[in-house]
Amino acid sequence: MKRNILLVEPAYKTKFPPLGLMKLSTYHKTIGDSVRFVKGWNHDIEYTSWNRIYITTLFTYHWKVTVDTIKWYKELVKGDINKIYIGGIMAGLMRQELWRATGIDQIVKGILNDTKLIKENNSYIIDEMIPDYSLFDGTQHKYTLLDSYIGYSTRGCPNRCPFCGVHELEPEFIDYKGIKPLIKKIDDSFGKKQHLVLFDNNILASRKFEILISDLLDIGFGKNERINNKLRHVDFNQGVDVRLINEKHFELLSKIAINPLRIAFDSIKLKKIYEKKIRLAARYGIENLSNYILYNYKDTPEEFWQRLKINIDLNKELGLKIYSFPMKYIPLNATDRTYIDEPFWNWQFVRGVQRILNVMKGSVMPQEDFFNRAFGSTADEFMTILHMPESILMNRGREAKTEEVDWLNKYFGLTNGERKELLSILCNNRSKKTLATAISKVQNIKLRNILDYYLPDYSLPLFEEYE
Repeated sequence: MKRNILLVEPAYKTKFPPLGLMKLSTYHKTIGDSVRFVKGWNHDIEYTSWNRIYITTLFTYHWKVTVDTIKWYKELVKGDINKIYIGGIMAGLMRQELWRATGIDQIVKGILNDTKLIKENNSYIIDEMIPDYSLFDGTQHKYTLLDSYIGYSTRGCPNRCPFCGVHELEPEFIDYKGIKPLIKKIDDSFGKKQHLVLFDNNILASRKFEILISDLLDIGFGKNERINNKLRHVDFNQGVDVRLINEKHFELLSKIAINPLRIAFDSIKLKKIYEKKIRLAARYGIENLSNYILYNYKDTPEEFWQRLKINIDLNKELGLKIYSFPMKYIPLNATDRTYIDEPFWNWQFVRGVQRILNVMKGSVMPQEDFFNRAFGSTADEFMTILHMPESILMNRGREAKTEEVDWLNKYFGLTNGERKELLSILCNNRSKKTLATAISKVQNIKLRNILDYYLPDYSLPLFEEYE
């Protein structure tokens, strides 16, 4: 009997398509069901009787919108929770918490490699099915990567890094899946794709890495290969482990259309090994690199700046283009993004980094002059920038304007003790209302003068009242 299947992604922001739902769509269409996708909720779906509703989840800090979405669909099915299945990253990491919050107990953890997990009785392995690229046709939500083959050539990771949840979601490391059958099936169903994006979590841990590279060459992703008169790209999107990559790996990678090569630089302790590996990349002609920079995790703001600066210096020395992508650490069970790794980080510093990245749209450009203006030419300059009020920090041009110069003069006129007090006031009063109240109680004239800049649209008592 043909069933009505609804696939749901909560309305959090994401540019990548929900791969798990795309595979579920292929599965249900293969067995003759009718499938529809929706982002968030849409009232016109209330007029269909749904046999099943699958809701995917992403990061744990999307907790509220995800739980609200699940509850909305729970009402839609009038409490018949046997119709609802939940999967994805959050579902795997916080299964019990999600059950307690929603009352839904059909929560799938990890890879969907057995249809019994969704109470189906057949031999299909849903995780090995191709994604349904037509799933989003006719919807308003636009995803990236739909011009790319997307999938995995390995699964899991042998490491147990405390900041990563892969070992919880994919506990078994599978070091070779074989990408060629997936590519052929996608070609047959949807036509050839321009690029290839692999989401392998630790591809260099595979003992069959050379075979993987050979597969990529066989399917048309050699260096400088084209389709539709455009260069093709291979992207190991989750990055490669700087500790594992060696000269043989670079030799193999130099044969394929890798662009960019993503390498994580998670700690300043890896400085020497990281610089060595970047120089190897340059030696083998790999010039376009992308760099994940973890911060707010057992580091200091100064060490964070040092890692960014190392990339700028390597770009200049080796003629590379390394784009840094800072990634704020958030615990695996955090239900929002407010975590701060004290005492080295605080609310003002974390927010300062986020303000800079908002202006730069998330990435750190490789140009030295641009970096020096955005992050400072020294670690001390960076620390000064992190103290800046938002109105100045986010509106800086190539040259300092009058307001920035005035603020700097006042800041450098503070003693170390006064700077600590300034930081304490800012971190403990995060709303404009509470900050205005706190400022009104400050007796120190120098602090009152500089705090004015943090509330430019508030009318505060004249300083002379406190003289």
